[in-house]
Amino acid sequence: MSARAPALVISDLHLDREPGPLLEATLAFLEGPARAASSLYILGDLFEYWVGDDAGFPAAERLAAGLKTLDIPVAFIHGNRDFLVGEAYAARAGMQLAPDPLHAALPCGPAVLLHGDSLCTDDTEHMAFRQQVRSGEWQRTFLAHPLEERIRQAEAMRAASRDSGQMKAAAIMDVNAEAVAGTFRDADVPLMIHGHTHRPAIHELTVDGQPRQRCVLPAWDEHPGYLEIDATGPVLRQLDGSPYPEHLLCT
Repeated sequence: MSARAPALVISDLHLDREPGPLLEATLAFLEGPARAASSLYILGDLFEYWVGDDAGFPAAERLAAGLKTLDIPVAFIHGNRDFLVGEAYAARAGMQLAPDPLHAALPCGPAVLLHGDSLCTDDTEHMAFRQQVRSGEWQRTFLAHPLEERIRQAEAMRAASRDSGQMKAAAIMDVNAEAVAGTFRDADVPLMIHGHTHRPAIHELTVDGQPRQRCVLPAWDEHPGYLEIDATGPVLRQLDGSPYPEHLLCT
């Protein structure tokens, strides 16, 4: 693949256990835009939930087969729904598990990539949940349960999360400005890319007097799309390659 080829970034696909339209759209994306890319970054919430690499959900296994055919590096950052994706599934999918945040050299320059929930510090309930389920002890205990029990618990957690989200103000579930500024300071890069908030946009901002860009990825179960980054910078696109509709951007 040419060094001039763009890097692509996606997140928040929320694929179900069984194949459906979202999976077909994802496979078409892998056969289309991803074939012309230099690399692919998946920034979490690829799946609606993940209960262990041994689950063998049909949609996930078909996706793994599709990802495996890509002749480019594929990096995966855990989201708040699929934080249990492990090395076994990553190997089946031909992707590398990456840290959150991830420092990456993109065609337009250095960037920091993350799922995005760590920026939502005003949502104290979610931050406490995140700390709990990211602990090794919690994960080992959860994965020791039989598969059907893990599925039951995961579905209960998702239902509770949906109910909780309906009660929260939108601002609470969006990023915190100081958390964004702090991440830019720590990374010392001009570009940040994340998902999680379902508020697609490319924000121009200033941090400590320096111009910065924050790119927010769309959720595929709302209006799918991806971020394309070439030497000139980032562009949000729909799956057919056209620009992401302005009326759907969250400015």
